[in-house]
Amino acid sequence: MRTKLTICLILITVSASMLIGCESPGSKQVNPAAAVEIDREVDIALAQLFQTTPEARDLAARAKGILVFPNILKAGFIAGAQYGKGAMRKGRMTTGYYNIVAASYGLQAGVQSFSYAMFFMNNEALNYLDSSAGFEIGVGPSVVVVDAGVARTLTTTTLKDDVYAFIFGQQGLMAGLGLQGSKISRITP
Repeated sequence: MRTKLTICLILITVSASMLIGCESPGSKQVNPAAAVEIDREVDIALAQLFQTTPEARDLAARAKGILVFPNILKAGFIAGAQYGKGAMRKGRMTTGYYNIVAASYGLQAGVQSFSYAMFFMNNEALNYLDSSAGFEIGVGPSVVVVDAGVARTLTTTTLKDDVYAFIFGQQGLMAGLGLQGSKISRITP
């Protein structure tokens, strides 16, 4: 019983520290080294996605912008949290930096990291991201999570949604993986 309590307290502490350490969108302290590191990790994550899912490369050619979170950490034991930093790419240029934050409660346990890429297919979805005070997944433009089966069926005639999302590079053990309720905010690294 004591071991379960200790594990529970450790996981709750990790989850809470993830949320406490999140950057606020109003943060104006610029750290060029942090921006360079985020860009490097985004390059690696995109290369991994394109290698494992060639259809994502085709989708990238049609997308107005790609928001990539190369390393999202999710941890929880009953209460959970997830956090990660990423960058918006338009063409080959980074046009902004973002974080993703979520908290959850329920039957869950474990720690997991994963990468996440959102392909914005139209200017309206991009404008919503820029004009909202934190883009909430599940509110606003339609987001379709793409798995291997859906990726194979994407064509110019079937691309009708605002945003297509890929979850990849999962490591660790965590019951369930969902992005509903996640909030994405612009940051200054």
